[in-house]
Amino acid sequence: MRSKLLTALPFIAAAGMLPGTALAKDEFSVCWSIYVGWMPWDYGDAEGIVDKWADRYDIEIDVVQINDYIESINQYTSGRFDGCTMTNMDALTIPASGGVDSTALLVGDFSDGNDGIVMKNEDDLAEIEGKRVNLVELSVSHYLLARGLESVGLSERDIEVVNTADADIVSAFATPDVSSVVTWNPQLSSVLEQPNANLVFDSSQIPGEIMDLMVVNTETLEANPKFGKALTGAWYEIMAHMQGSDETAIEARTHMANAAGTDLEGYEAQLEATNMFHDPSEAVDFTRSDQLLETMQNVAEFSFRHGLLGQGAPSAEAVGIETPSGTYGNEGNVNLRFTDKYMQQAADGEL
Repeated sequence: MRSKLLTALPFIAAAGMLPGTALAKDEFSVCWSIYVGWMPWDYGDAEGIVDKWADRYDIEIDVVQINDYIESINQYTSGRFDGCTMTNMDALTIPASGGVDSTALLVGDFSDGNDGIVMKNEDDLAEIEGKRVNLVELSVSHYLLARGLESVGLSERDIEVVNTADADIVSAFATPDVSSVVTWNPQLSSVLEQPNANLVFDSSQIPGEIMDLMVVNTETLEANPKFGKALTGAWYEIMAHMQGSDETAIEARTHMANAAGTDLEGYEAQLEATNMFHDPSEAVDFTRSDQLLETMQNVAEFSFRHGLLGQGAPSAEAVGIETPSGTYGNEGNVNLRFTDKYMQQAADGEL
């Protein structure tokens, strides 16, 4: 249940919700919510992989499932958790825009077809002009729609967005009044099973733009690099477990499927539409690419147009976004950072 962003949370610092200056410590907590790219955390917790890596660095890491995706980010932002799973867009618009300096420790995957635009009785996205489009407003679905419209020479002025809860998307599409929806899996698969449903645009056409991350508090990470090492080591051991067709891999994916409320076949179908970075070197290459910086500029510009960078944000560059290939936005207000440091250590076998 990813990216159900309905309102931005600007200026959290002014509300007194920011955590204090991070100090060295030995107990940490991270949270996650149900989505194909984040189910590995449930498996890693249940199988003791996270505990094993935490023990290696003489720390404790509590892995907590939060049923409500946005609530999980809110709790991270308020300082309840040291890390949280979230998309790149939500990392910018909630904690970073709210004044919480945050680091994308792990770039786990990007959506490669898991998010899509579906139209009834039409197979050309250009035909969406003048229509009402049901989606979770101000979410990555909204971002996908904006990018899709650009691809056919349209803009959001040419359609009408109808805010619809993700839980209601499938039933909404079944009604005569709804002709177009934007959603993500597993709802996307359910919508496409309905009569006359046509996928007219999906995230595979904007590869690398909708990322799934493990984001951690920057101050906490800088004061406790062992926290970053343990999380990264655990993640790539989990990745090794879930790959392939041997018994361990099938058991791992079956566990993830059950925890996600589907079966192995259903979960594997979602994985097929997800570009998982099983190999840390692939994640490093992606994080260092110019494409990442360009994507985050697109995301920042979309977020600014929709008021997601805070009421006082003067431009899309209000929040600095630092990547290995450069920084977009205000270098004096960098609150979102993409690091390749720990993933590179995993690739080099140095964890």
